[in-house]
Amino acid sequence: MRILLTGRTGQVGYELERSLQGLGEIVTLDRAQMDLADLDSVREAIRNVRPHLIVNPAAYTAVDKAESEAELALRINGEAPAVMAEEASKLGAAMIHFSTDYVFDGRKSGAYSEEDPTCPINVYGRSKLAGEQAIQASGIPHLIFRTSWVYGMRGKNFLLTVRRLAEERDELRIVVDQHGTPTWCRTISDATAHVVAFLGAGKRLVGLDQDLWREKSGLYHLAAQGQTTWHGFAQTIVAHWSVNRKPVVTPIATQEYPLPARRPVNSVLSCERFVNTFCGLPDWRGALRLCME
Repeated sequence: MRILLTGRTGQVGYELERSLQGLGEIVTLDRAQMDLADLDSVREAIRNVRPHLIVNPAAYTAVDKAESEAELALRINGEAPAVMAEEASKLGAAMIHFSTDYVFDGRKSGAYSEEDPTCPINVYGRSKLAGEQAIQASGIPHLIFRTSWVYGMRGKNFLLTVRRLAEERDELRIVVDQHGTPTWCRTISDATAHVVAFLGAGKRLVGLDQDLWREKSGLYHLAAQGQTTWHGFAQTIVAHWSVNRKPVVTPIATQEYPLPARRPVNSVLSCERFVNTFCGLPDWRGALRLCME
């Protein structure tokens, strides 16, 4: 089974390249080999590789910058996945695609399920929702995994930003009124590899078990368990970071730290469907400790 993996240098793509080993022939592509902003490049890469499965963690993830680059964000997050799905349909291939908690407006008081209506309040969320809808409309066997607050030990993310600022400042002022779940990129990659194995990869199959893939196709929330705020996330990072100097982490309201893109007040995801269908997921605190260690 040939698996095309996009975004090999990104947080999730980097981990997926490790997690997917042994489940098929892994063909990894970076931006130079398949530029999602160039739809012809996407088509050409897929036609050259001829995969049985496309795994697409690549995305435009600059949430604030997207407000001024809406066309580019939509092309990468919405139109490129549509092209991938179109090419997958021609090949009889399946697709795993990663989306975001920011497809919700944050007005719900509890955790969001896959059945809850979407209503993104920023350009990034709208562009990711467009990608979801295009894949769903294509009719191919697919899994769309919505995740949240992704972090890791490489790239740009909240964990690394807090650690850097903690070395420079005596006080960190962090938003306390936005709720979500920090999710280690390795949690995402390992859970995805489990799903791919469950659906038949690594079992000397040529191609896909189409019936099983279609049975499990659909939208799933894939994030760590539990919930916190950005302030709680930062406090936990500082508490578990083995340094002598620890700054004070002061809670502030969203309006005290204005950004170009609005964020949902609550974007906690219910992962019950994923857990009941595939495998368990770790608590965010335990995963964060493992990551930092």
